[in-house]
Amino acid sequence: MKTIRLSYPHFLKQEELPETALALGYFDGVHLGHQQVIKTAIEYAKKNGLESAVMTFDPHPSVVLGREKKINQYITPIVEKERLIAELGVDRFYIVEFSQEFANLLPQEFVDQYIIALHVKHICAGFDFSYGKMGKGTMETMPFHSRNQFTQTTVNKQTVCDGKKISSTYIRELIGTGDVDQLPSLLGNYYTIRGEVIDGDKRGRTIGFPTANVMPTSDFLLPTTGVYAVRIKVKAQWYNGVCNIGYKPTFNNERRVQSIEVHIFDFNEMIYGESVSVQWYKRIRSEKKFEQIADLIKQIEQDKADAISFFEKKEEQTCFLS
Repeated sequence: MKTIRLSYPHFLKQEELPETALALGYFDGVHLGHQQVIKTAIEYAKKNGLESAVMTFDPHPSVVLGREKKINQYITPIVEKERLIAELGVDRFYIVEFSQEFANLLPQEFVDQYIIALHVKHICAGFDFSYGKMGKGTMETMPFHSRNQFTQTTVNKQTVCDGKKISSTYIRELIGTGDVDQLPSLLGNYYTIRGEVIDGDKRGRTIGFPTANVMPTSDFLLPTTGVYAVRIKVKAQWYNGVCNIGYKPTFNNERRVQSIEVHIFDFNEMIYGESVSVQWYKRIRSEKKFEQIADLIKQIEQDKADAISFFEKKEEQTCFLS
């Protein structure tokens, strides 16, 4: 996949670009709804001799437009988004810098400069996609703005079995409440963050539960504090584990520094500096302060047992279904 970063104005020339079928959207999460839009563009491209393309925007529009609630932590930071979209088999990936100047483009100007000028012959977007200043352009106005230079496919609302719309907003809510076990039905996989193992205070080792202290390498949206059953990928190998994300209130009376600490089952290697991935499977409990270290140790033992039991049951279910 070829990645092209664009700002306003851009200087690409239509005659030097391949004809494409373009999927349009912000695509935070690259969830199953997003995947439907992107796969529709890929299928159209294959059937009509075009290259497939995706266009996204960076940073999130809320950061530039001065909205009260700014989104600066992401389900899929731009590097992660690029990786996931490449895995879907897209040919070209446009990352457009969302600046104030870009935001001020009228709907027709956006279409002229960022669709027609990029040699797009077909676009795919969700039913709620909007474009141009104040978001006044919609999929209903797109045929008028197309100047008959491209056609379009509007992808309808995608839902889960209870009728709830698959959306980045809903996914953010679930991450924020720790309901990570519900995310695979929306994302198509367990929620995953990536990071580097850094040197910590090594307190876990002194109480019999050594941990990998993970520092996220991008602006990932993190689950709410608590203890989780997780899997961690180290050196291309996946391991089960139990993770505490939070502020370690038993030890930190004043410091409010959040940490992600994973106790990896059946693992005894020094991995400082290693790049790892953490998949979030289930929240076991809330973070809690203990008056005695002995009580903390007893609780961690129970957390580990709960996580082991969770993965054993999951393994049994997988074997049964297969």
